[in-house]
Amino acid sequence: MFFDQAKIYIRSGNGGDGMISFRREKHVPYGGPDGGDGGDGGDIIFAGNRHLNSLMRFNRQAHFKAEHGTHGSKQNRSGKRGETLRIEVPSGTVIRDAETGAVLADITSEDQEITVLQGGKGGRGNSHFASSVNQAPRIAERGEPGAELWVTLELKLIADVGIVGVPNAGKSTLLSVISGASPKIANYPFTTLQPNLGVVELDDFETFVVADIPGLIEGAASGVGLGHDFLRHVERTRVLIHLLDGSASEPLVDWAMINQELAMYDIAMEERPQLVVLNKMDLPDAVAWEPLIEEEIKKAGYPFMSISAATGQNVRQMLYRVRQMLDEAPPAKTRHDDEIAVIRAANDEGFTIEREGADWRVRGKQIERVAAMTYFEFDATLVRFQKILESMGISKALEEAGVQVGDIVHIGEEELEWGE
Repeated sequence: MFFDQAKIYIRSGNGGDGMISFRREKHVPYGGPDGGDGGDGGDIIFAGNRHLNSLMRFNRQAHFKAEHGTHGSKQNRSGKRGETLRIEVPSGTVIRDAETGAVLADITSEDQEITVLQGGKGGRGNSHFASSVNQAPRIAERGEPGAELWVTLELKLIADVGIVGVPNAGKSTLLSVISGASPKIANYPFTTLQPNLGVVELDDFETFVVADIPGLIEGAASGVGLGHDFLRHVERTRVLIHLLDGSASEPLVDWAMINQELAMYDIAMEERPQLVVLNKMDLPDAVAWEPLIEEEIKKAGYPFMSISAATGQNVRQMLYRVRQMLDEAPPAKTRHDDEIAVIRAANDEGFTIEREGADWRVRGKQIERVAAMTYFEFDATLVRFQKILESMGISKALEEAGVQVGDIVHIGEEELEWGE
């Protein structure tokens, strides 16, 4: 089973105690202090490991403690430092404070190591406290306690390209065709249960990593179904292949709905390069859809291609187009690349309502973003947009402000006529 979230307890080691001791040699009856220092406690370090692709081990073990430093001893012998605990996680793991949600570390490569908790300092022995007025100090320091913390681990697959689309669009089939991955392929009524990674090899040994992101359903960005569990894996991708099911009754509606979910989840998804691909061209329905879909997709400003993952038709040409888009795409930004305050502002669900002459103006970062990504010519996305207005309390607020049937309501660049 694929695990991409975990909550664990970590504790760094305590520092060892400093020693109170005096020299007791046969010919030195009044020897000075010789108490050694305690050893420092072990740190907690998180390290990337490319051979790991799941957080499964943390489902079985939830407590991790570094070793304590040992105490100092006579003859100024210092205690041994506690062994640092190195916790290996898959590349793409974000570590957060479980209580505050603050990002403590973001492991993005296999050679990356980040110290999350430092061990306690060892206490000083009494030899450090000798002075001209106190040549036999009976004082030393206890070791500093280690730190403890509950943290959450969140795995976000690191892939160059993410394949998104509704369930049964053919994402797993496409991944198996273009790479060596062997995902389970079936006509699932909901979605595959976990993302799969594959490496695509092109000419001259060029490679890039592709992730099959499980099928998204309406409401995924709000956590419906397994929405958030899967959407996080889209964040690190640089290019999206938006696969459309050519055998579906309304592929354009599916495309609009998935884009709406991506925009609801993360504002950065709006700017992510996206190649829209109509799949199943070996079927008559897909062939019939192709002219209309190509026209609408290009009109919206997206590149378009049509393929058959099952027969391999046009798949190689699609990969070259993806490679070109990767070469032109900037590095992907995740939501925690910026300051937390910026993140909160980007996800602000607040709104205001104002009169603009005879019209109304609704302002709010999230609702304006959703409006910009909603295709109002489709009934399904229009109805869903109305539900979003209701769930955010905007419909009620407009009615209380006095909006009437037939009034014009502006949200971002959109101009809507208020209905019953």
